[in-house]
Amino acid sequence: MNLIPVWFTELNPIFQALCATSFTWFVTALGAGIVFFFKSINRNVLDGMLGFAAGVMIAASFWSLLAPAIALAEESGLPGWLPAVVGFLCGGLFLWLIDNLLPHLHLGFPMEQAEGLKTGWRRSILLVLAITLHNIPEGLAVGVTFGAVAAGVPSATLAGALALAIGIGIQNFPEGAAVSVPLRREGLSRLKSFWFGQLSGAVEPVAGVIGAAAVLLMRPLLPYALAFAAGAMIFVVVEELIPEAQSDKNSNVATLGAMLGFAVMMTLDVALG
Repeated sequence: MNLIPVWFTELNPIFQALCATSFTWFVTALGAGIVFFFKSINRNVLDGMLGFAAGVMIAASFWSLLAPAIALAEESGLPGWLPAVVGFLCGGLFLWLIDNLLPHLHLGFPMEQAEGLKTGWRRSILLVLAITLHNIPEGLAVGVTFGAVAAGVPSATLAGALALAIGIGIQNFPEGAAVSVPLRREGLSRLKSFWFGQLSGAVEPVAGVIGAAAVLLMRPLLPYALAFAAGAMIFVVVEELIPEAQSDKNSNVATLGAMLGFAVMMTLDVALG
């Protein structure tokens, strides 16, 4: 039984990517909406949610991005490892450059440990930009997978692209909460905290459209683009999500969250893809 609406299958791939990443943005907003009910989140819960997000992104990087990149390269007569390695490292390098240029501040850190270019921006803005940095590769990943489906890649399916969007959306819920609730503790109103929390996900539709359009315009680059998105996501996981989840020494909770997130994303991708 096909659960994908007919109207969605008939959309242009770029609009499909836009719809899918708008959904992930919407789930970010739902997570940010927690601020209307709670002024704080138990640290164990927050670390578990961050670990869950990390697990989802690790699983998505392989099942939805690297594995199809390797298969596509081999079908094209290239060594399977070549586009995967090149694209993966370029994705990590891209995020490393943004991480060093974009002013941002990770959760629970003092202003003195803000990263990126020095600026006089307020702490609240820097916290939002830290989560926004997470969402760039997520939007790219979703967009690239929809582009792969449109390009006729045998290993790419519409159900698989939707599974990735659903998985990214699920892990965006705790990310939205991880922005809005700390902002509330910083003294912002509930409405402003929610606004900035959901705004951190606004970059995903933009990145999704760019990813889908790039693949359609430059199909030979598709295996590199898939691996690029994977490298960017793994950089975020290793550089930010895991250290933040472990910073309060709730390692068991964070690890179990990561295991659960990986299992959920793997299930979605294998079952639907």
